[in-house]
This record gives sequence, C-alpha cells and structure tokens, in this order.
Amino acid sequence: MKLKRFLLRYYPPGIILEYERSSGQLESKAIDLLTLKEDSDTDALASHIIREEPLLRESHHLLLSRLIRKLAAKCEDHLSQRYYLYRTLRAHILPLTNCAFNKDGSKFITGSYDRTCRVWDTNTGDEVLALEGSKNVVYALAFNNPFGDKIATGSFDKTARLWDSTTGRCLHIMRGHEAEIVCVAFNPQGTRLATGSMDHRAVLWDVETNTQLAVLQGHQAEIVSVHFNTDGDKIVTGSFDMTAKMWDVETGKCIHTLKGHTGEISTTQFDWTGDYCITGSIDKTCRLWDTGSGACMDTFRGHTDEVLDCAFNNVGNKIVTASADATARVYNVATAQCSAIMVGHDKEISKCAFSPNGHRVLTASSDTTCRLWSVDTGDCIQVLQGHTDEVFSCAFNYEGDTLITASKDNSCKVWKECEASAPLDAHNDKQIDT
Repeated sequence: MKLKRFLLRYYPPGIILEYERSSGQLESKAIDLLTLKEDSDTDALASHIIREEPLLRESHHLLLSRLIRKLAAKCEDHLSQRYYLYRTLRAHILPLTNCAFNKDGSKFITGSYDRTCRVWDTNTGDEVLALEGSKNVVYALAFNNPFGDKIATGSFDKTARLWDSTTGRCLHIMRGHEAEIVCVAFNPQGTRLATGSMDHRAVLWDVETNTQLAVLQGHQAEIVSVHFNTDGDKIVTGSFDMTAKMWDVETGKCIHTLKGHTGEISTTQFDWTGDYCITGSIDKTCRLWDTGSGACMDTFRGHTDEVLDCAFNNVGNKIVTASADATARVYNVATAQCSAIMVGHDKEISKCAFSPNGHRVLTASSDTTCRLWSVDTGDCIQVLQGHTDEVFSCAFNYEGDTLITASKDNSCKVWKECEASAPLDAHNDKQIDT
C-alpha cells in the first residue's frame, strides 16, 4: 500500500489517509482525534499515531504534527464570537417548517406549508430553485451531505420526493406510505433514504432506482424521527409509542427495541462513533443507549416539561436537550451530570444544536427568538431577534460562521459572524430583505 495524501476532517477532528493498493485501487481510512483540544501536545500525538499506523513513517512526523495543530486550532473557543443579521428571506407565502445547509454551507433549503421547498444561495440570499409538486405541506427535508447534489423532501401528501439540487428536476416520487411523512434522512454514503410516517412505518429507499429496500414495521404509533449512524449500516427510529427501535439497514430487521420512556419520543440521534444513541421524550427526560446491547446507560433528568429536542456534540462527549420548560441543558455523557442550564427564553424551545467546534449551543424558541449560549457556563452570549412569530428551526453551517433560522412568520433569516474588530451594532445596516 502506498500513501497518496492526507485530508483533514475538522468536525469531528480527524485525519483521512488516502492510499493506493497494489492493484491501483484508491482507498481511504480515518484516524479519529475525538479527544483533541486546543492545548493538546501535537508532537506527542503525531509520534503516537506514527507508531500505531503502518501507512505512516517517521518522515511524516513534521507534516502530521502541523496538520494536527491546524485541527487543534479549530477546537479553540472564540469568546468574542457574535453574529449579525445578514439577510431576511421572504419568498414563502406560508409558515416555514424546516431548514438545512448543504455540507459546505454555500446553499440551504427551506420547507413550508405553502407546499414548496426552496433552495437559497447563502452568500447572495438569492432564491436558486423552487421545488414544486408536493400536494400538501413540505414538512421534512435533507441534503445528501457530504455530496449535496440531491435533496429529499417529505410531505403531508404521503410522498417523498428526490430532487436534483442543481437543476431542480424531480428525480423520483417515492410512494408507499399511507399517512403524512414527517421525517427523512439520507445515509452518509448518499445511497439510501429513510422516510418516517404517521402510518407507524419507516421505509428505506434506494436513491438511484427509487425501489423500496425495506419497510421497517413494528412501531405502534407514528414515527417522528429517523437517523442513520456514521457507517450507514444502522438506523434508529423514534415513535409516539414511547419506544425507539434500532434496525439493520441491510436486512431491515429490528436489532433492538429501546424501552424505558413513559411518554412519546420526540427525537433520536446516534453519536459519531455509533456506539451510543440518545432519545428525547415528552416524559421530561433524555436517555442514553448502548447500541450494541440496546441497554439504557443513563437517564438525563432535570427538565420540568417535555424534552422536544436533543443532540450530541461532534465528538459525542456532551449532550444538549431543549424543553418546553423554556430551558436547555448540557450534560456530560461520561458522568451523566448536568454541566450547564441555559435560562432566558420565555417560551418552549423546540430546536437545539451544538456549534461545529462544540463551544456554543443554538436554540430556537416559540418566543420569536433564537439564542446563542456558552456550553461551559450556560451564559447567554447573544439573542438573535427579528422574527415576529415562533422560530421552528435553526442550524449552523459546517464552518460555524453562518446560522439560519426559520419561523412561522414565513421568513428565514441568515446570520453571519461579525469581524473580530467590529461591534455588533455596526452591521445592522447590512440587513437585506429578499
């Protein structure tokens, strides 16, 4: 085997080794650096990696150490980080339902009760495409990241649609559900699409051929969350029947039924390694599960009302939960202890997300605002104001320098990171309505 080149993966931090086999076939392998910090000893880490990895030689030490330092710099907490309102986009004529970035953040998509999905250029604010054809609300949407050349939408018309993200052409209409589709997800390889529905079923589809690969049956109520692991060989579904189920993607068979919640499941997610997954529930808790055994490892308590969303940070050592009690909480996965409580919203928080480097949490609330929080202290760093109705969805781009927020007020807002030397108010004149 011959090493060809190094590639960096910023979030979670890692180095990809691209190598050539004797047959001429190119392959790659990842070296995960999930414990990397801004003050890590990069020279010692480079030496350790070279000792453990047969593809590497001592002659690679200087380059490897330099690459690790670059990754470590991405882990730094920029305490002065703030955002200004860059664009307000108003093309939808009815409330928005969801929003999502492509991998490089150059485009994002919005879904709406107006039965469309719209594709936007992040930098110009221009509407690039209007994906029309659904006969009811476009509720769920996703890019096939990291590729970004396809978009999936799920609608209350009981169909999902696959679109070319460059031309806007509808590639496939996926029919088979008997009720509204409320969640969609691509596998990381971009070859499979999962759809979850109010008909109690999830379906796995082949993206190229539009064929049903498996119907995931067993839940006794609507499925509201679907999520693939990083390897793409497992999927977890969350249901209003108070359980989550883990499935083998290849066979479509249920591996584990995750029981323990005493209320409906609101959300599910795997961590980066795929060793664990979390479930949020209206029983006011979030649970951590071992994906190998299906056992509940911990129950994260403290909220006084429904947990509406939860998420891992990029390395999987922290969890954030968002609740109808108007607070968000950060928990340490190893100890199950709550390390920060984020208090400031006036109404329920429906969405939460870690920044790519894990130092910030973004929350969206029914109080018409989003807030940016410090993960370490729980302090509110910034209130993102301007929406006039509930904010349903929010997201960071991959670099963490741009945010999007989507609201019931029919608009989506784009927020850009302020230059380090510029005061926040200096950018107010940059708001542009599109």
